[in-house]
Parts: sequence; C-alpha cells; structure tokens
Amino acid sequence: MAFPCVSFILLLLLLQESCFVLSRLSTNVYIVYMGERPHDKPELIEDSHHQILSNLLGSKEAAKESILYHYKHGFSGFAAVLTESQAKVIADFPGVVRVVPNRILSLQTTRSWDFLHVTPHSGTGILSKSRLGFGSIIGIIDTGIWPESDSFKDKGMGKIPSHWRGTCQEGEQFNRSNCNRKIIGARWYIKGYEADFGKLDTSGGVEFLSPRDAVGHGTHTASIAAGSLVENANFRGLARGLARGGAPSAQLAVYKVCWSTGGCSSVDVLAAFDDAVLDGVDVLSVSLGSSPPLTAYFDDSLAIGSFHAVAKGISVVCSAGNSGPYPQTVINTAPWIISVAASTIDRAFPTVITLGNNQTLVGQALYTGKNVNKFYSFVYGESIVSQDSDEDSARGCDTGSLNATLARGNVVLCFQTHYQRFSATAIRTVRTVGGVGLIFAKSPSKDVTQSVGIPCVEVDFVIGTSLLTYMVSTSKPMVKFSPTKTKVGLQSSPEVAYFSSRGPSSLAPSVLKPDIAAPGVSILAAWSPAASSPTIDMTQKELPPENFRIESGTSMACPHVSGIVALLNSMYPTWSPAAIKSALITTASVKDEYSLNAVAEGAPYKQADPFDYGGGHVDPNKAMDPGLVYDMGMKEYVHFLCSMGYNTTAIHLITKSPCPKNQNRNRNLLLNLNLPSIIIPNLKKSLAVSRTVTNVGPEESVYIAQVKAPPGTNVRVEPWILSFNSTTKKLKFKVFFCSQQRLLGRYSFGHLLWGDGFHAVRIPLIVGTVTALL
Repeated sequence: MAFPCVSFILLLLLLQESCFVLSRLSTNVYIVYMGERPHDKPELIEDSHHQILSNLLGSKEAAKESILYHYKHGFSGFAAVLTESQAKVIADFPGVVRVVPNRILSLQTTRSWDFLHVTPHSGTGILSKSRLGFGSIIGIIDTGIWPESDSFKDKGMGKIPSHWRGTCQEGEQFNRSNCNRKIIGARWYIKGYEADFGKLDTSGGVEFLSPRDAVGHGTHTASIAAGSLVENANFRGLARGLARGGAPSAQLAVYKVCWSTGGCSSVDVLAAFDDAVLDGVDVLSVSLGSSPPLTAYFDDSLAIGSFHAVAKGISVVCSAGNSGPYPQTVINTAPWIISVAASTIDRAFPTVITLGNNQTLVGQALYTGKNVNKFYSFVYGESIVSQDSDEDSARGCDTGSLNATLARGNVVLCFQTHYQRFSATAIRTVRTVGGVGLIFAKSPSKDVTQSVGIPCVEVDFVIGTSLLTYMVSTSKPMVKFSPTKTKVGLQSSPEVAYFSSRGPSSLAPSVLKPDIAAPGVSILAAWSPAASSPTIDMTQKELPPENFRIESGTSMACPHVSGIVALLNSMYPTWSPAAIKSALITTASVKDEYSLNAVAEGAPYKQADPFDYGGGHVDPNKAMDPGLVYDMGMKEYVHFLCSMGYNTTAIHLITKSPCPKNQNRNRNLLLNLNLPSIIIPNLKKSLAVSRTVTNVGPEESVYIAQVKAPPGTNVRVEPWILSFNSTTKKLKFKVFFCSQQRLLGRYSFGHLLWGDGFHAVRIPLIVGTVTALL
C-alpha cells in the first residue's frame, strides 16, 4: 500500500552570528514531506517512500538511488534528487503538502551566567533547585563540536539518562571515544550539501567529514548551553574567569549540519530534527534561520521540524536574527518556537587612546597583541584615498579604497558610513595596505569586533569627531594605544543589542516575536582550534590556537535560553514546551540593573519595547516559580494554522487533526491563541480577547489583575480576580480593548499583570490602531 507523500523544502539556516545573506542555488534536491507519521513502524514508512518514488521513477532501484534521507521518526517524508518536472509531478500526488527545492543556509558567547544570577553558590537559585540541569539532554543543531575542549570533559557527570536512544557516529578524526558522559551523542549530515556542491574535499584540512567542528560556532553555542566548569578561561588574556554553561550537568547531543565551505543544507537540517526526536533529546538549540522575507510555515524547514519536535514534548529554542535595529526583521516566528533576541551584559573592554598632545580618550577593543604603547603617525582615511576609489569609500575604509603608500606604517581613522558599516571590513582594508592600527567611529553599541595582527579600537561618532578636530589642529598628528583591559560593572545593562532583529512578525503580526532576550554580546565560550578568524593575520605564526573566543550574535543568545530551558525541564519534566516558554516570558525583566527602563541600541537609542525583547530580559531564578502559566498543546497550534488560511487538507496531513468548521473565517481566533502576550495589529473600535491561565503555584491562590493600558486604548479585564484551589487549576478571563484614537496610529504598548502578593505574572499588551483613510 502506498502512503501519500508531501514535499517541501527546508529554508536556509543563518547561523546568526554573522547573519550572512540567504543564497538560493539551482538545485535538483527536493524535500517530499508527508506530515505526521501514519504509524510507529519506521521500516514500513521507509518502504512507502520507496513505493511512492518508484511510481514516479519507474523502479525501486531508481527510487533508492534518488533518495538522500528518509524522515521517519518525528514525521514522514524524504529528500530526493529529482528534476524540476519530476518535482512538479510529485507535488500533485494525493496528500502532498509542498514540494520546495533545497536551499543552503549560511551560518548566523563567562560573565553572562553570573550577570543572570545563575550561580552555584545560591542554595535557593535555579541552578541548585534543578541540580545543574541533571537528567536533561540538549540537542545542538550546528557546525559540530570540538570534543577535546575542557568545556566538554565529563568529570562529575552523572549517568546517561535512560531515555537516551542516540548514537556516537564516527568519521574523520572523530571516533566513539570522543563521546563521553557530557557529549553522549554525535551525528553528521552531508548528503544534501554534497548533492548541491559535489563531494566535499577535506584534504586541505579545512573541514572534517565527522561531527568534529571546523568552524567554531557549534562548539561555542554548545558550551554556552551546557559547558562544564573551566577555570581561567580567557580570550588572549581578556575576559579571564570561570567559564561554564547554563546547565553544566546536562548532557549534549550534537547534530552537525553546517559546513565551513558552504553553509547548511535544509534537507540535512530536517534529517537532524528527525533523528533528534528519535534520540530522546529534551531541548533543541538551533542558532539558525532564514533571512527575510519570511515564507509560509509549510515552506519553512525550521518551522516544520520544530513543529514535530514540539509535538513530541521537545522545547525548540531559536535565534531571532541579526538584521536589527530595523523593524519587521525578526525570524523564526512560529508560535511553538522560543525566539531569542540578543542583549548586552555589564562587561566592557576599555582601551585608552593617547594623542600626541597627551589628551586621552577611551574606546573599546579586543586586542592584546603588538603595536601598543608606542606612538604612530595618524591619518584620516578620506585623506588617503586610492586612485581607483572615492572619498566616501575611503572615509569608511572600504575594500581597496586606501592608498597603500600613504597608509603604510600609520594608524588610520575611519568612519562608519551608509555603505560601509562594519569594522571587520575596515580592519582587512587597513591591514592590506600596511597600516599598523585602526580607529573605527560608529553608531554607539556595546558589540566589539576582534582584531588580530593590528589593533582596532571602536569609538562613537563624538569621539571620532574629536579625533578629527585634533588631526586638523597639528601638522604631525600622533596616536598610541594602551592594551585592552577587562572591566565589569562599568556599563548599564542589559540593553537590546543593535544587531538584534526586531518585531513585529511580518508573517503573523498577532504573534509577538521575539519572545525573550538573553545575553548575546561579547560572550566568551569554547572554540574550535581548527577555526581561523576572518580578521586574523595569517602571518602571525606565533599566535596560539584559540580554545576560547569572544563572539556576539543572537546565535549566542539562543543557547543561553536553551540552558535555562534545560534547567526548567530538570525541575518540571512534565511541563509542556508552551508552559516552559510562558514561565520565561511572564517573569522576564523590563528594567536594567539600576531599575531603570531597559533601552534598545539603535539610531538613536530608545526605550525598549516588546518588539525589541518580547516579554523582556530573561530572569532564570524567577522563571522557576512563575505562579501561573499560559499553557497550550498541539490542538491550539493546529487551530492557529487553520486560522492562517492554509490548505485544510495539508493541515490534516501534517497534524492528523481537522480544522474546526468556519475557523479560517474567524479573524479573532488568531488573537485568542493562548500565548503569554496579546497583540492586536488592527484595532478599529473595540475587541475582546480571551486567555486561560494554569496555576502551578500554591493550590490556594488569589490573583488580582493590574493593567497598564497602551496609550490611546481603554482596557478592562473580566473577571479581575482569579481564585484557585485544589479543584480549580485553570481559569479563563477576557481582556476588552476599546480604541480612543481617531487617526491612523502606530503601535502602543502596555501590560497586564496578575499578582498574588508573591508572584507577578506579566504579559505585554500591544495595540495597533487603524482608522480608514478613505
């Protein structure tokens, strides 16, 4: 008997730290997605895949040769090499949801845990209560792992959890002995990659056909989430201290899907999701995503893979993107995913700049090498433009814009411009023409770019302008740098990082994204010694391998939350992914460490709002005792998909659940999804929205509603008192909104807080007011 088959493709995953551009290949690899499994017999599911493809290709042998992967554990489907015409034919098979061509994703870091007050010294904190995450398994879908890192030693680790069913897959320079009681499983996936790029040649030593990490990114994210304690960790002497992951007693399962020479194939990523469900992970940490514009959830590999993982009780945590500070750039917006924005911590790397007149200024850098404590001539990039360039390009030290003769042996001053925004580009340019140092003036932010070979000190435009004033005041401007230092507590935090993608969601505006913010700026974590920095001067033969590195991105924020989710899972193993997500959001902080309203970096800085940080900045110790949770299961997510107007037959194939009658015609059903937030994109006059809360605190509890209405809107809650007891665990309430605006307005923000004297259960209220223009 042939089972109907559905096909759709996995979108490219952006390892967000670098936030590279999504690339579309001319490909002959397709994902045929068949939705929920018809039964629990993988061998029969595999046979059905062969039969379906045999009907198309003419023989079972041809089908076996065409298929790259069978998806048979978390859901049903397969990836196969097909022509475009064959893909069109199979898309019309009964039961097919989508047929989408494979795409390639490019890749998108320990003070941070102390900053979050996740410390082993508190007997009442989440780390102690959860036994450091004991019993939880975190799956990392990334670039692999460097197993020899001290962050992955298994000293003091407990037994491997009984629910683990995975394996340790061998390969180049990786065997079973590289797995231990910390790294309990490792797999690697390359069939989709090689189908597009051809056979991967590793003879040059830049990659490993195994779970071993040649990029560094996967090692970094894994150690943030669950790294063991490492004393005296540092990056070239900076940020020295005790490095540890959020859940140091949790185990790691590694799924290598991204390759240093070409990114991450969506068919490989989906295979990793499928295996992770089989293996028994509790949390999936995925610092990947596809860049805007967003596509339908049926066409998004991360949305589909995570949907089936969540259906099996696995929390999926993803990065929210690095396209900030611009609105509507947030990615990974499915409501079942926890999408994480990046925020700063209170650690800085001040570097003193001394001018020839002995005036001193302070910038930030990540540099401890040569060319410091010595005066050098100081030139302005715009003044040393090359013949083949222009002053605008030279002002930003864009590639090829500087005259090598005039730059050689000098420190160069460059300014961020509209067309050249990145200090990394300026570093390469200055180093190429023989400059000995760089000062890069840019919009204020706490993110610092590392530089090896020459110092790069980053300053704001005010200091940059002061430097220009000095340069024109003397005939021989001189400058020297002092070595970078590490300072804690000198800058207010947390702030939403400049690069962190912002909401609202361009695909489902009624679903608030991002969900939460976590540290993602200048994070120290383990690194792969095989990976070389794009800013490293390869002539610096004396540089030792990097075992730890400082990185920034929502890629680093994501595993912070993954580690916290693992701690919560250890404490509450029966909680659903939605309950855990609710606990994070409703207890998050919207203040900085000085109890002032948190701000968001941008142009200009502004008070942060839910489109910047979702519920706020994560507070792990409060999340372990949320009082109430906004819970839901797969039924609610199915209703959400139905309300989005997707094909009901396809939804039934994916979920095995029907859409309620007339649901796709009821616009309010989207607003009534039981999320820990309420966002009304188009409030014209008045509207009522319902929510249900579940008591997870003391049985006998009474909560009273407190409302801060979004400006221009009247809000009331009915009932405004919720009383729980041993028999009443769940209660429903309604929130009534009435617009007072008479003009086309912007979004405005407020909140609803349920309090019982001990807990403060807070959700954002967001209203966009719309009045007809004609």
